[in-house]
Amino acid sequence: MDRWFRPGQRILEINCGTGADAMFLAERGMRVEACDASPKMIEVAQRRREESPFAPLVSFRVLPIEQIAQLKLPDTCDGLLSNFAGLNCVEDLHETAQNLAPHVRPGSKALLCFFGPSCAWEMLWYGLRADIKRAFRRLHGGSRVANLAPGREVTVHYPTVESIRRDFRPYFRLVSWKGVGITVPPTYLEPWAVRFPRALAAAACFDAWLAPVPGFRAFADHMLLVLERVAACAS
Repeated sequence: MDRWFRPGQRILEINCGTGADAMFLAERGMRVEACDASPKMIEVAQRRREESPFAPLVSFRVLPIEQIAQLKLPDTCDGLLSNFAGLNCVEDLHETAQNLAPHVRPGSKALLCFFGPSCAWEMLWYGLRADIKRAFRRLHGGSRVANLAPGREVTVHYPTVESIRRDFRPYFRLVSWKGVGITVPPTYLEPWAVRFPRALAAAACFDAWLAPVPGFRAFADHMLLVLERVAACAS
C-alpha cells in the first residue's frame, strides 16, 4: 500500500473487516471509503475510527461486494483495495469487476489479495496427517463450503491468476503479482509457529525474497495482484 497509494488520494476498500487497513491508509493522509458485508465487522471498525485522530478521513458502511454497484460516492477513487481474501467468496468476479470499474478512475491501481489455488504449507501439513481432502482442496480452481459460525456458511473459490486476469478484463489489466505466505505458515498454524521465533523470522525473510519468483510464488497461501484500471474502450 505504501508503494502504490499516495497521500491525498481517495481509496475504495472492499471487505474492509475491522478497519485496520483503512485506518493505516488514513494515518498516511488518504481518504478511505470502506465497506464490508458484516455489520459486526463494521461496528468494530467504527469503534476503531472513533478512537483515531484521523476519523474524518474514513467512512465505513455495511455493503457486500455483490452490491457494490449500489455504492454512491462523491467522486471516483484513486485506488482500490481488497485484503483478507474477500474476493474468494464472490461467485462472479467478472460482474464484480464491471461493478467496481465506475468507482475508480483510469490509471488507478487495484491491490487485490486472494487465497492462492495451491498452498505448499497446506498440502504438507494436512498431507502428513493423511487428510488428503484438505491437503488438495484448493487445486484445479475448486471451491469448498466454509463454516464461519453456526448457521453461517460461505462458498470459498480458488481462482488462478490467469482466470482473475481474464475476469477483470476489459476494465483492469494485470500489472504484477506475488505470493504471500510461501515459507511463512498460514495463520491457522500460528500457535505452532510462534514456538520457533527464530525460524519464523528467517521464514519471513525468505518469504519476501521468494514472493515474486515464478514457480515459488504459485505455492503461496495468498497471492497479491496489482491491477490497473484502464479506459472502458480498452480490450
